[in-house]
Amino acid sequence: MSYETLDVTVAAGVARIAFNRPDKLNALTRVMLHELGSALDAAAENDDVRVISLTGRGRAFCAGQDLSERDPRKLGGPLDLAAIQRELFHPIVRKLRETPKPVVACVTGVAAGAGAGIALAADIVLASTDAKFALSFAKVGLSVDAGLGRALAQGLGPARARAALMLGETLTAKQAAEAGLIWAAVPDPELDAAHETLLERLTHTPRTALSGIKTAIAAAHLPLDAYLEIEAAALGAAPGRIPITPRASWRFSSAARPGFPETPSPRNPSARMSFTRSSAEVCSAWPDVSSSAWARP
Repeated sequence: MSYETLDVTVAAGVARIAFNRPDKLNALTRVMLHELGSALDAAAENDDVRVISLTGRGRAFCAGQDLSERDPRKLGGPLDLAAIQRELFHPIVRKLRETPKPVVACVTGVAAGAGAGIALAADIVLASTDAKFALSFAKVGLSVDAGLGRALAQGLGPARARAALMLGETLTAKQAAEAGLIWAAVPDPELDAAHETLLERLTHTPRTALSGIKTAIAAAHLPLDAYLEIEAAALGAAPGRIPITPRASWRFSSAARPGFPETPSPRNPSARMSFTRSSAEVCSAWPDVSSSAWARP
């Protein structure tokens, strides 16, 4: 399928979807959102695709909705923002959240408004330290859209989410990473390498493990008993493989876990994990799952 506003390729287990309106900072049009939905559907249905990558061509990830489509002179009636959300934006957020395949957003430049909402609907968000997440809705008399209020409340906590939106804040990638809103902020010269490393590691992780993790985390807001049942069902659908080589067994022994950053605990309260990382560090904490000791169902 050919696309007017996207650049879409599939290779080595990765569906790469790039917003391709660089002259408009990849602002979202009706056509673009329909094409994005089609591209996500195609990636979800393609058995060769293990991971979905979202990027933006040019100087921005996505500048939000193209406001030229809201020009009253071009409309046949009053502007219905709620209908636009339900028709165009909500399906995209649902597809990103509900596909069992991991979605990685790599953000450069600005992710503004609905563009930030789409980026934060991904499972893992990697951003250049020069990138920004602009939450300027209130400054133009709007509340919030594209699922962004939920993403911010879950990532920042309700108090910070309310303040960030009410004040129309712009978060730097470093602030977003330190607050836990995104996975990591990486210096721009190292971003491409970090992105490729992340995609490669995910393509070598068993699909059922990834989909089960995605299902479990999505259910984390439920009451405990309901969550535990979903977690158990996801685990039952993704039986693990025990490493059978000495090297793999050594990696997972409790006495030898090199490369894992320390995290705060009652026994080690001073430990800290940095989320502004070099490309070499972004994925170094993960065990090597590319070993032939692991099945790839």
